[in-house]
Amino acid sequence: MGTCFVVMGFGKKTDFESGRTFDLDKSYRNLIKPAVEAAGYECTRADEIVHSGLIDVPMYKQLQAADIVIADLSTSNKNAFYELGIRHALRPHTTIVMAEDGLKAPFDVNHVVVHHYKHLGEDIGFDEVMRFRAILTNAISVISEQAIADRVDSPVYRFINGLAVPMIGMATPTTPVSPAVPAKPTPAVPDESAAGPTHSDLMRQVDDAVKAGDFITAKTLLAAIRTMMKTDAPDRPEDPFIVQRLALLTYKSRHPTEQAALEAASRLLEGLEPQVSNDTETLGLWGSIHKRLWSLTRDIMHLDEAIRAYERGFYIRNDYYNGINLAFLLNVRASLATDRTEAIADFVIARRVRREVVEICERWLLDNPPPVDPSTTNQKTLEQAQCNRYWVLATISEAKVGLNAADAQQELDKAYEAAPDTWMTQTTREQVDNLRALLAVSPLVGL
Repeated sequence: MGTCFVVMGFGKKTDFESGRTFDLDKSYRNLIKPAVEAAGYECTRADEIVHSGLIDVPMYKQLQAADIVIADLSTSNKNAFYELGIRHALRPHTTIVMAEDGLKAPFDVNHVVVHHYKHLGEDIGFDEVMRFRAILTNAISVISEQAIADRVDSPVYRFINGLAVPMIGMATPTTPVSPAVPAKPTPAVPDESAAGPTHSDLMRQVDDAVKAGDFITAKTLLAAIRTMMKTDAPDRPEDPFIVQRLALLTYKSRHPTEQAALEAASRLLEGLEPQVSNDTETLGLWGSIHKRLWSLTRDIMHLDEAIRAYERGFYIRNDYYNGINLAFLLNVRASLATDRTEAIADFVIARRVRREVVEICERWLLDNPPPVDPSTTNQKTLEQAQCNRYWVLATISEAKVGLNAADAQQELDKAYEAAPDTWMTQTTREQVDNLRALLAVSPLVGL
């Protein structure tokens, strides 16, 4: 069986140009790995490599020796671009490039074919999964046949005539390669790594602990992964996804107390510089942590931090989640203000944000209509779509309550009818009740 090495990021990553967040683990598990295995190749990503010592050694071996390399450049991942460049320098063919269809590729990547797929938020729809799997499996078959026919897909070997392919064990490369006749693929180099749990194995254990509601175990496992990654590559910056998720699990653990857990999570996120970050995942977490710390301590500093985070996240990402939280907290601060001018400012800004949130949500509903025939849609995809639709409808209704709109109750009833689970409606009812209580005591409600 041939080998395929996949170059891409891990976990959830934010595309800073669009503000969208993609779950790259789902891209790998649902799209890439099944397509590769269907083509008859063994598929490996860096987090699945069993190794001892620095991860760089087996990773570079894979980039040189794998029969096929697939590079997913979604979110303009710098490491993925760098590793793709290494592969193009090492091998004249059998490299496939793919990306989420929102990628704005730099000029140099225009020289290669990029296969595009589409995310729906952080998820990928079932129909898109099946469509792209077929495309990728076919691309693997085609590129394998082209390699046998000595067709070059690396721009390095295409544009530099006579370039020799580097071979392991040779002091200098001796086999010249032209665009017409590239060197034959190099045989795989065995990995001499010691056996042990891989990054991927440990992450699956984290996921299992989260599903079981055991956040303390999940936090402990993820802390071990973080330590392992620091040991593997001490000079590399930390992966924001690992820090973000560790912060989330830390505050969800509520250990040893809820406040202590929130404060520990806040310290973790400080390393990602949330005050100046453009990463909306970091900002959303920072806002949630300080919103909860405000509710526990009534320290105005935490309220201000939460407002700044949600405000920055809203204007970077232009999304309803950050927006509706920002509007609510602005009303909280307005209700506490001793300076009427400050109270009016927060109240008015909250109304403006809510109007924008309604527009964003209405556009989302137009762009994401429910399936015409639900029976033809995968059940898991259908359930996720129903949940997403509910939260958008609930956000519209909360925004209209805050705007004192005439159709606010009508929008609430519409949301409740669409709820796939009762806990979701209970969450919305509590939030709306809290908002109405704030508005009732505000001297500015008539504005």
